[in-house]
Amino acid sequence: MKDWLDEIKWNSDGLVPAIAQDHQTGRVLMMAWMNRESLALTAAEQRAIYWSRSRGKLWRKGEESGHVQKLHEMRLDCDADVIILMVEQLGQIACHTGRESCFYRVYENGQWNTVDPVLKDPDAIYSAGH
Repeated sequence: MKDWLDEIKWNSDGLVPAIAQDHQTGRVLMMAWMNRESLALTAAEQRAIYWSRSRGKLWRKGEESGHVQKLHEMRLDCDADVIILMVEQLGQIACHTGRESCFYRVYENGQWNTVDPVLKDPDAIYSAGH
């Protein structure tokens, strides 16, 4: 039997981009990278677990902020090189800036305008020494 992880086209760093979407509204919450281990753990634990390139380690979404992403469904695109995670975002905050989504800036009239409010001060979210 073929390993489902072997069907993914990993990039040269052994990573695949993963887009997290709200399972109810479809809103794109964030994009992060996953390696083989993080994807396998995401499936096993039914929560989003990414690979932090900056920290060089597994990143269980919400481990510091408490804003866990509960997995509802995983999808692989037609080229097998992008994952979509349909998640329930606990606390309604996916972004480290304290916003619902990392995609909170809209291009208008030649500039990026912030259109989404900060729901919680990032200092309050990451007060445990970030």
